[in-house]
Amino acid sequence: MSRWKQYGWSLISAVRFLTIFPVPAGWPKEQDAQVIQSGSILFYPLVGLFIGLILFNVDLMVHVFSAELTAVFLLTTWVIITGALHLDGLADSADAWLGGHGNKEKTLVILQDTHSGVAAIVAVVLVLLFKLILLAELNTNLIIALILTPVISRTAVIGLLVSTSYVRDNGIASTMMSSLPVKSIWISVLLIAALIIVWFGWHGILIVISVGVAVMLFRYMIYRRIGGTTGDTAGALIELIEILVLFDFVVIEQLL
Repeated sequence: MSRWKQYGWSLISAVRFLTIFPVPAGWPKEQDAQVIQSGSILFYPLVGLFIGLILFNVDLMVHVFSAELTAVFLLTTWVIITGALHLDGLADSADAWLGGHGNKEKTLVILQDTHSGVAAIVAVVLVLLFKLILLAELNTNLIIALILTPVISRTAVIGLLVSTSYVRDNGIASTMMSSLPVKSIWISVLLIAALIIVWFGWHGILIVISVGVAVMLFRYMIYRRIGGTTGDTAGALIELIEILVLFDFVVIEQLL
């Protein structure tokens, strides 16, 4: 398989995994799946841009309504596009952190449990509530926040994935994680961070630093508890970073 064809399938794989949009017919053979799926992580920020542009277009259609109702439409679209994938990771992580009582093995077992407990429900409700309020608060920065927040959150998660061990050696993603295009991913992370800083100046520096610190704290927390990351904790990070970035844009708007 040629390099460009591989990149094309990796992009499709990223869209397939991170959104509800289906993959076209002609999926490559099994022997190419690992390389394609590993390379797909490189395209997570691009999928984030795709999600952001959809949200931007939804905002154009519903901006005639009140800020609160517009926020409801935007948040509902946001959840539908992603199939609540990251919310599921957040829910599982919340249950595991509360029910694991600091024990690694117990935490990992709960992470694999498909049932949702009180912690999961509370975490999801709080995250959605925060997003709803932050979207309603935004005015002049709403459009740029809608476009960039999904990009930044998925850039943050690929930074986590290339810098953090995958906990389960025999997990579904363990083989994929072992062959990540690390150099290309780090270049993408640094390039996106640089573009944000150049575009927004010191406001961009605020966003980049806050996200960087949040990722480092999150990484430290999961290393102490389970010794690395899982798909669920990566999903939880995306949700938390989206809240943080929206909050950053609200703060920036208040400072202008």
